Amino acid sequence: MSFFLPKLTTKKDIDEVIKVVAEKVLVLRFGRDDDSVCLQLDEILSKTAHDLSNMASIYIVDVDKAPIYTRYFDISYIPSTVFFFNGQHMKVDYGSPDHTKFVGSFKTKQDFIDLIEVIYRGAMRGKMIVQSPIDPQNIPKYDLLYHGI
Repeated sequence: MSFFLPKLTTKKDIDEVIKVVAEKVLVLRFGRDDDSVCLQLDEILSKTAHDLSNMASIYIVDVDKAPIYTRYFDISYIPSTVFFFNGQHMKVDYGSPDHTKFVGSFKTKQDFIDLIEVIYRGAMRGKMIVQSPIDPQNIPKYDLLYHGI
């Protein structure tokens, strides 16, 4: 399903989209096209892209083609989804120590839609961190890996 979503393949492409997407939530899905969990997430993203087009722009980023951003956001598990609004990195409190990205796939389309709506409304009010509306049972749990500590 990822062929329905635009792909960013270089750092320059990613930088440009972060700069130009305005008044919308920018969704960057980091992963690989051949990973089964990434494909599951891509299906949710592609099915909701049209419904959320007034609030969000969704892009796919291959972790192997954008290693600088993979390191910057500490993408240890794929898929990982990062959110921006007007060039600012949006953080979400999922009830885990890492507020910088969502790791794994959303359980339902509605979970993703609800999250985008909360990020959008929070960002429009000037918030840089928002509380996740997703049921904690629907949030995948991972142990954080800290490299080089």
